[in-house]
Amino acid sequence: MINLIWLGLLLGGLVTGLFTGHLEAVTAASFDACKAAIMTIALPLSGIMALWLGLMRLAEKSGLLEKLAFLLRPLLVRLFPEIPADHPAMGSMLMNIAANMLGLANAATPLGLRAMQDLQSLNPNPSIASNAMCTFLAINTSSVQLIPATAIGILAAAGALHPSAIIGTTLVATASSCFAGITAAKLLQGLPFFVLPPRPVIPPATVITCSTQQEEISTSSLCPLSWEKKSVLILFVALFAYGFVTLFNKGSAEITSPFLQVMTVFSMMAIPFLLGFFPLYAFLKGVPVYEEFIEGAKEGFQVALRIFPYLVAILVAIGVFRAAGGIDFLSYLLSPLLDKIGLPSQLLPLILVRPLSGSAATGLFAEIVKTAGPNSFVSQLAGTILGSTETTFYVLAVYFGSVAIKKSRHALAAGLIADTAGVASALLICHLLLKA
Repeated sequence: MINLIWLGLLLGGLVTGLFTGHLEAVTAASFDACKAAIMTIALPLSGIMALWLGLMRLAEKSGLLEKLAFLLRPLLVRLFPEIPADHPAMGSMLMNIAANMLGLANAATPLGLRAMQDLQSLNPNPSIASNAMCTFLAINTSSVQLIPATAIGILAAAGALHPSAIIGTTLVATASSCFAGITAAKLLQGLPFFVLPPRPVIPPATVITCSTQQEEISTSSLCPLSWEKKSVLILFVALFAYGFVTLFNKGSAEITSPFLQVMTVFSMMAIPFLLGFFPLYAFLKGVPVYEEFIEGAKEGFQVALRIFPYLVAILVAIGVFRAAGGIDFLSYLLSPLLDKIGLPSQLLPLILVRPLSGSAATGLFAEIVKTAGPNSFVSQLAGTILGSTETTFYVLAVYFGSVAIKKSRHALAAGLIADTAGVASALLICHLLLKA
C-alpha cells in the first residue's frame, strides 16, 4: 500500500503541476525536501537518537525497563500477545507511549525507534512488519494526548481567552482515535490480504549481563540496591519533587487551569528527571554507565543513517504534491461534501496535510487562528484536530525504515483509520461542547 501511495503522491503532484503551471515550484520543493530531510530532520535527530538510545541502554542494562514493563504487564500482554512479557520491547514501548502522551516529541521518536529495534529482534520475517509492529504503530500514531502543547501555545500567543479549553476535547478525540487504531490493527491483521506467513517459534528473551560479573544472568539478579543506595535515589526524587512544587507555585499568568499547570510543569521536568535518574539508577546497580551509554549512542547514529533514504523518499513525494497544488485541488473537490456534515471548509487543508507533514500542519493551524480569530469555533476545532491526529506517513517511513521493513502490511490502513476517527471525534465533541 505504501508503494502505491508514494507513487500516487509523486505522479499526482507532477501531473497537477503540469496543469497548474507550478513545475518550477515542484522542482524547488523536491530539492528543498531533500535538504530538509537530511539537514533539518535527520542530522538533528541523529544527535537526539544518540542521547536517548544511550539512556535506554542504561535503563535496559540496569533492569529498569523490565520493572517499568512489569507495571503495565497485564495491558501490554493483551495488546502484544506474541511478545514475551519480560522482553525489553515491553519497556521500550511503554516509554514511547508515555512520552507521546506527555507531548515530549524529542524523546518519543528515539524511544519509538528503539522499541522498533526490540520488536525486530523477535520478528521471524525481517522484511515484513509483524503484528506487534503494526499494533505499536497504530498506538503511536493515535496516542492519547494529555496536553496538546503546540495548539495551546499558538492559541495563547494569539490572545485566546481560554486556550486550555481544547484539552478536554483533545483528550476525548485522541481516546477515540487510539481505540479505533488498535481495533483496526487487530481486525485487519486477520484479513487474507494482510495475513502473515507461518512463523517459527520465538526464542526466549535474551538475558543481560551484570557489570560486576562476566557470566550471563537475568536482570532480576543484577546487583541489588542497599538501603544507602535507595536513600540516594529517594533524595534525587525528593529534589525534583521540590522543584516541581516550586515551579507549580510560581505558575504563569497565561495558565489558569490547575490541571494544565500540573501537566505543563510535569512536561517541563520530565526530560531533565530522566536524564539524571537513568544514569544514577544504573550506576547504583553496578553498571559502567559511561561505557554503556557510549554503546547505546553508537546505535543511535546507526539508526539515523538507516532512515536517511526513507526520509528523502517520503518528504520529496509530499513536497512535490503540496507545491503542485494537490492539497488545494483535493480541498476544492471535497469541500461541498464536508460542508454538509458541519466541517468548515477552511479546515480541509489542515486535515489533508496533517498525516503528511507536522510542520506544515502547524503552519496551517497558525494561519487559521490568525484568519478566523483565536476565540472562534473554527480555531478551537482546528486545535483539537491538530492535537488528535498524527503525521502518519512520516512516522511509518521513519519507524519502518529504521529496521528495513519493506512490507508495512496493515499499519498504514490502521493509522489512517485512527486519523479519520480522530477528526470525526473532534468534530462531534467540539460541536457538543464548544460551539455556542
